[in-house]
Amino acid sequence: MKARVKWVEEVTFMAQADSGHAVIMDGPADGGGRNLGLRPMEMLLMGMGGCTAYDVIHILKKGRQPVTDCIVELTAERADSVPSVFTSIHVHFIVSGKSLSEKIVERAISLTSEKYCSASIMLSKAVDITHDFEIVESE
Repeated sequence: MKARVKWVEEVTFMAQADSGHAVIMDGPADGGGRNLGLRPMEMLLMGMGGCTAYDVIHILKKGRQPVTDCIVELTAERADSVPSVFTSIHVHFIVSGKSLSEKIVERAISLTSEKYCSASIMLSKAVDITHDFEIVESE
């Protein structure tokens, strides 16, 4: 896997992945930016959320669970001093479906956090990561 980050101006950068997809990263005005794009640490957090959501949906579908939606809400705390690394991340899953098994949803979340989600597992080496979930019954 490769990525390329090119400086555009001030503190604005364009990042492009092997897949050809690109995203703009920028900083806040008080840091010299114009608030044109995501902050790099936001991208890191969102990447973890996407990785774990992908796994949960895949596991539930493979388990023939009638899942209709999955929202992952991530809340991260950062150190007050430089480097301002993540110190904790809480991951809240909102999984919707028809008569979903609580046990299977819980197992899917356990599997993503302990076995499959590369981003979560990598970050867990340095960050305290917690999880919880709720199931929403859909029609």
